[in-house]
Amino acid sequence: MLTQQTVTHLRTLRLDGMARAFEEQLTQPVATGLAFEDRFGLLVDRELAWRDTRRLERLLKQAKLKYPGACIEDLDTRSARGLDPRQLASLAGADWIRAGHNVLITGATGLGKTWLACALGQAACRQGFAVLYTRFSRRLQQLARIDLLILDDWGLAPIGQSERTDLLELLDDRTTGKATLITSQLPVEHWYAYLNDPTLADAILDRIVHGSHRLALKGESLRKRTTEKGSRKS
Repeated sequence: MLTQQTVTHLRTLRLDGMARAFEEQLTQPVATGLAFEDRFGLLVDRELAWRDTRRLERLLKQAKLKYPGACIEDLDTRSARGLDPRQLASLAGADWIRAGHNVLITGATGLGKTWLACALGQAACRQGFAVLYTRFSRRLQQLARIDLLILDDWGLAPIGQSERTDLLELLDDRTTGKATLITSQLPVEHWYAYLNDPTLADAILDRIVHGSHRLALKGESLRKRTTEKGSRKS
């Protein structure tokens, strides 16, 4: 009775990880041979691990990544896409997010820009940052507080005056300690022409490009290679 009451109290205190570990210890004869301090330490470790897992699940759900399973450790840096493994390892460490820097990923369609962006987003979630993935659109003002905002497909569709203004206001709100990751088929040097407004383009690009980390992908479309492999198997 006392044991069940202890489990109930742990769950009431929202110490679910500790409650599960305590129940497991009761069924493991080896645990009875441990000192109280060791057994209690294992309970605390389990609670911390449980909370880390729940936090990651919550952050990944909120991030709404297009490819939630994208993981930077699974990235093949051997393919000829112009990726620097050392730069990727540095970006995966998320110091650029802590510093409020931006990352710009450019390259032709099919090279894996979105997947790479989601992989960096997942890495950020694993380190406790709030992330949100969205296609580049006009509804951006509400996103100013996100630690890492991923804007996918920059420059894919024409941009209007109201969208340019909204984008500048968003970037103004995000210049202090907030990071933005942008993917685009357009090379960065073409973004000024895309924005099609000299005054706003200067202001927007100054906030995006200055001090940013750039990943310019190149090579053959990964989607094309995947299709060809599938055709050969069939």
